[in-house]
Amino acid sequence: MNIFKEKISLKGRLIIILLLLVIFAGGGTIAYHVHDFTENNPKFCVSCHLMQTAYNAWEKSVHSRVTCHECHYATPREQNRMLLMTLLKKPTAVEARHGKIIVPWKFCFKCHWETEKGFESAPNISKSPGHAKHVFIEQIECSKCHGYLKENKAGLHEFLPSDRFCLKCHEGKEVHGLGMEGLACLACHTDKTKDIRPNREKCLTCHGDAETRSRIALAPKTVDTKHFIPDPNMVQKASTLGIKFPQGAPMSFECYTCHKPHTQVKPEQSDCFKCHREIQKVGKHDLHINMVGMECIICHKPHEWKVGKDAAKTTCKTCHEYREPETFLH
Repeated sequence: MNIFKEKISLKGRLIIILLLLVIFAGGGTIAYHVHDFTENNPKFCVSCHLMQTAYNAWEKSVHSRVTCHECHYATPREQNRMLLMTLLKKPTAVEARHGKIIVPWKFCFKCHWETEKGFESAPNISKSPGHAKHVFIEQIECSKCHGYLKENKAGLHEFLPSDRFCLKCHEGKEVHGLGMEGLACLACHTDKTKDIRPNREKCLTCHGDAETRSRIALAPKTVDTKHFIPDPNMVQKASTLGIKFPQGAPMSFECYTCHKPHTQVKPEQSDCFKCHREIQKVGKHDLHINMVGMECIICHKPHEWKVGKDAAKTTCKTCHEYREPETFLH
């Protein structure tokens, strides 16, 4: 008897339809969860043991609320390629990818520009002079700086360049100074200042007298000390200079106008003449500078400059009897 030729009862049909629905629903549910696990769950990444180090670093990072797949997006073709390479070659280490764009800038912008994910804590770079220069003008990919790893994999998922990473592009910008050689680039150059250059407040954070440093400390918006905080011992040593600009001091420009930490330690006599071109022809300057060979800073104390009566009574008398400062200009 051929059972396939027999008519199936209504009850049998309903059972078959129900079984098919269960199969399709169950299969669909399983497929959905498998797809969701592989495409959205970071724990899928550590199914490959090579990713354990990266996973551990991500779990402790500021991006721990962002899944791996949101940054490291791979097309189906790339996913199949990685699967085949893993099965066939069985690698024991992640291949070197220095210089390659691992995470395109458009994924970074979802949080750091468009705030698509609604992470209020994500820094918005839309008003950042540093990013305006590097991202929009120079068109440098975010991961070139923020994805940099040292040879020992240090810096993985920390999202900050190393302390001297900037030197990879800004050649010849090593710091030459008394104790400043070990400073990170971002210790001085930050978005808190115009053109990313350190302003006077930034310099006086370390080099100012106690009163000045206390005043600056109460106004944190003027100084960025979030990244690469200098060694406290270094700051303590720098503070011994005790620099203070008296009220009404004529020099209102920034410190870097005279001090060039990337080229020399201190300003030289010739630097004064770059602005004061005719000063040697004024009053007794020719006598003191050219005939006697005196340095400008012997009379003009740095950061104070003007020689008033009180200063003249001690400064001038080191060489000759006291004379009124006004007579020097005639």
